[in-house]
Amino acid sequence: MTDLTSLSYTEEHEWISRDGEIATVGITDYAADKLGDVVYVDLPAAGSTVTAGEVCGEIESTKSVGELYAPVTGEVVEVNTALDDDPSAINTDAFGDGWLLKIRGTETVPLLDRAGYEALTDGAA
Repeated sequence: MTDLTSLSYTEEHEWISRDGEIATVGITDYAADKLGDVVYVDLPAAGSTVTAGEVCGEIESTKSVGELYAPVTGEVVEVNTALDDDPSAINTDAFGDGWLLKIRGTETVPLLDRAGYEALTDGAA
């Protein structure tokens, strides 16, 4: 299990794990729960550039379509292609196998720690 206090969070419900200048990005289990059963993800291709705070993909569920916002400006260096075959991993393991993409970059949107994210979701996260 991932130590949720070691992650950073956005107000748009993405989480970020840093390893140097590489940020692994996913959506939180709170966001996955609100979306419902995820059936499809549309992510930027490896090699493309994303801008912090701007939409960079979509997550479709049986209930709705949610936008994915890039929390980091930079180059997408890896995309979780396993989600093509099993997008439900976002629901079952949002902080593990359900990660979305890895971005090389340093400029970020304002980030929250775990306590700040829990306050944002009124303790539901």
